[in-house]
Amino acid sequence: MFMGEVVGTAVLILLGDGVVAGVLLNKSKAQNAGWIVITWAWGLAVFMGVLTSIAVTDGVAHLNPAVTIGLASVDLVEWGDVAQLIAGQFIGAFIGATLVWMAYMPHWAETEDPGLKLAVFSTGPAIRNPGMNLITEIIGTFMLVFGIIALPGAAEVGPLGVALLVVVIGMSLGGPTGYAINPARDLGPRIMHFVLPIAGKGDSDWSYSWVPVVGPIIGGVIGGLAGDALFFQ
Repeated sequence: MFMGEVVGTAVLILLGDGVVAGVLLNKSKAQNAGWIVITWAWGLAVFMGVLTSIAVTDGVAHLNPAVTIGLASVDLVEWGDVAQLIAGQFIGAFIGATLVWMAYMPHWAETEDPGLKLAVFSTGPAIRNPGMNLITEIIGTFMLVFGIIALPGAAEVGPLGVALLVVVIGMSLGGPTGYAINPARDLGPRIMHFVLPIAGKGDSDWSYSWVPVVGPIIGGVIGGLAGDALFFQ
């Protein structure tokens, strides 16, 4: 399970943060392609991350600590497995973020705005209001975990169903905060933004960094409890 989470999350971040880099960084052929491109590519990044995770170890393919904790809260995952799953997710996020930095190496120096460089790696609010930003992340991650629990009843959609769920969450609920809905997706690359020698980067916005960690965990647990109460009676 551990190696599946490493590989799957690395693929998720490589393709997900990669599309953000393509849309935001100067002189990229995808520059200004827009929100629809980002949301669809993130959904497909989830699809490929899940497929590669399963292919590596036939594992659980969570790729997200909020999903792992949310499912563990209703005994759909063993608590004894939680630590190794989350460790794999963060290691994969570090790898994926580093590969994005390497893939777009010439474009960092060509992009003047340090905020755009940070946005490649981590989310930030459209309107900075930590309380409301937290609620947005709770709602988005609730919908993610609630939807994932619903999917076994329609198993034929499998990873594609999860991918489409992420697309619609991004389009419908992503506007206020950039829909982290995944602590490893946000904090892992944010750490790499801090560590890597990115040309012209600014600070890593640590004052906001707790929101896309705490919000998704709360939302994941609530989504797990709601799904368990409604779907397994």
